[in-house]
Amino acid sequence: MADQNEEDTTPAADIVVTKYKMAGDMVNGIMKEVIAKCVAGEKINNICEFSDRRLQEETSKVFKKDKEMKKGIAFPTCVSVNNCICHFSPLKSDPDKELSDGDVVKIDLGAQIDGYIAVIAHTLVVGASKENKVKGRKADVIMAAHLASEAALRIVKPGNENNVVTDAVQKVAESFKCKPIEGMLSHLLKKHVIDGEKAIIQNPSEAQRKEHEKCEFETYEVYGVDVLISTGEGKGREQETRTTVYKKKDIIYQLKMKASRQFLSEVDKRFGLMPFSLRLCEDEKKAKMGVVECVKHELMQPFSVLYEREGEFVAQFKFTVILMPNGPLRITGLPFDEELYESEYQVEDEEIKALLSQSASRKAAKKKKKKAGKSMAESAENAED
Repeated sequence: MADQNEEDTTPAADIVVTKYKMAGDMVNGIMKEVIAKCVAGEKINNICEFSDRRLQEETSKVFKKDKEMKKGIAFPTCVSVNNCICHFSPLKSDPDKELSDGDVVKIDLGAQIDGYIAVIAHTLVVGASKENKVKGRKADVIMAAHLASEAALRIVKPGNENNVVTDAVQKVAESFKCKPIEGMLSHLLKKHVIDGEKAIIQNPSEAQRKEHEKCEFETYEVYGVDVLISTGEGKGREQETRTTVYKKKDIIYQLKMKASRQFLSEVDKRFGLMPFSLRLCEDEKKAKMGVVECVKHELMQPFSVLYEREGEFVAQFKFTVILMPNGPLRITGLPFDEELYESEYQVEDEEIKALLSQSASRKAAKKKKKKAGKSMAESAENAED
């Protein structure tokens, strides 16, 4: 019976693929809306609030009849600029930060339907256009991150190993005189689990390389593949910025403070084991108090805001891919307009060049597509009820 249930939560079941694809379509659509808001003078606070609200709105529209089904944000919106690497998601009470022309902006977000997760990240430069192209180190790092993520997409296939992705990302970054951010992980996604045990590591230190387990990708697995590349030395460090993104761990501990217990109860009910921002809690002040004791006793995992050195730039692309029997099915990720970027570098490695010249689309999907399309449409209709 356990095997049967296990089977039902993987993309071997059509309804599971449907839920993943629904979440994927939502985050792709919302990412486009968020990108449109990234203009000079716009406040990061407003962008994050808008995006999280849209994630909640869209996920609440499906499977309305199933009152017990968990849906909503799988990763709160983070907008990290220039040398900020990741997890910048300000609270309402934090000072406003505005975007400026020329800023390198990384947007990171995710949604889940019934615990099935779709994550995405995209990088843009404020004010860039075909008439006003991105040049220099900004162009180098964005092209490196984009091409490294494209290489990763072509490697994450059943039978391949995680360290092959690590090496390819490293080679692409080096072609552009850039470095992947050390120790960053891309995880296997499972129902209600955003950080599955299998993972791909970027630019590991010697110690990380020894500790990190080799694994092979398998059919019906789902991965959130996250590529972060820097013009600097590739090492993240914390600064004064407050951590606002957390994830509840699956352990029990009797907290002493009432505020902490209330906070933990709200998180459990609203977010389960998904990452969330304190901004989304009913009472931000109480949440800031409650989270302290939770972190102290390791009931919450903090997602620290990390930075490269001042003056450096970091680019990020993240996509979600389902390893189907007839090829990888990428469900998140927006088209990339290479015409906006002018780098003096290009991929030099012949193997990587050959890899990037391959099509990333699935083989022999045409006949099955009609059938799958029909069942998708039917499932979507039922979900709308």
